[in-house]
Amino acid sequence: MDSGRTTTAPAAPAAPQGRYGRSSDQEADRRLRTAGLVCGVLGLALVGWLGYSYVSKGSEMNGLLPGFQVVSESEVKVQLSVHKSEGKAGVCTVRAQAEDGGVVGLHDFQVPAAGSTWDEVVTLRTTARATAAELLGCTPAK
Repeated sequence: MDSGRTTTAPAAPAAPQGRYGRSSDQEADRRLRTAGLVCGVLGLALVGWLGYSYVSKGSEMNGLLPGFQVVSESEVKVQLSVHKSEGKAGVCTVRAQAEDGGVVGLHDFQVPAAGSTWDEVVTLRTTARATAAELLGCTPAK
């Protein structure tokens, strides 16, 4: 029968402080966390720097083609609108396409250095009737 007593196993003696590499494991964990934090901060700084350089490089000269008008079998009038850095010249490339998608006109239009915007209606000569005009891009002069 049960006399109401419970028996427990004797507690294991505590290991002496600093024995069996316990403090070196904690130190290694701390070093690993610090190294991870440093790598994370450096990675975040790199992504930020790359993003900033991408955005700032693209903002030197931005062009738009708000509209175009097919004037004849061999001409398209194109409205170009360019925002750029003050005093920066450049070139905008415009392409005209026929109904089947073939290129019937391609021309580089010079953007003058004066001012920070340039809005102009330019004429693009074509080899056949164009149905679409497209701005391929604007690049600043070197």
